[in-house]
Amino acid sequence: MIRIQDLPEQERPRERLLACGADALKDTELLAIILRTGTKGSSALDVAQQLLKNFQNLGRLASASLDDLRSTAGVGKDKAIALKAAFTLAQRMAREMNNEPPMLDTPERVADLLREENRFYDVENFQVLLLNTRRKLIKVDRISQGTLDSILVHPREVFKTAIKSGAAAVILVHNHPSGDPTPSESDIRVTRDLIRAGQLLKIEVLDHIILGRATLERPRDFVSLRELGYFYT
Repeated sequence: MIRIQDLPEQERPRERLLACGADALKDTELLAIILRTGTKGSSALDVAQQLLKNFQNLGRLASASLDDLRSTAGVGKDKAIALKAAFTLAQRMAREMNNEPPMLDTPERVADLLREENRFYDVENFQVLLLNTRRKLIKVDRISQGTLDSILVHPREVFKTAIKSGAAAVILVHNHPSGDPTPSESDIRVTRDLIRAGQLLKIEVLDHIILGRATLERPRDFVSLRELGYFYT
């Protein structure tokens, strides 16, 4: 057993975290910092290694009860409480992050958000993403559903919920059931009409994303009308 204080200073977990950042540390080193000290005959690193051996992975360790944690030699009441508190905070942070509205500042992020939902539609579906001033999603507003190759979109329907929700900007999205996301003349015309309507209402139309399916010749399964140069009125 090697005590942490016997290690060269640059190899001790706390000092390594200060010098290299938390991401550079192994799981056992991070656990050792939480444990702070070992017990008679064992260092904090030894106890951390035994915890991971007993529980096999961090997920099981995080869900362990206080009694289960204390079943590992060297983990008393205080250490078990410290571990439980640290893992509970991490779980709460993860929930907060998952509930954080996504940033939709690139066509790729928009496609990632709606790809699976639109993949199996057999008719065109027109959706509007309502965004705040930071380009984060407020909500997805599903406007209309069309025939196999056409949809009916009116500016009144597109901007009604945007106004109610206080959206600063919108992104237009619809799917092409054929799989080819190339914009039609109708797509381009509707986009320009909605850009002009947004300008009057002071709600910016940031992009129009058309979702299709990827092929060997066309590895990207969507197009951005802004990237294609259609965003002028």
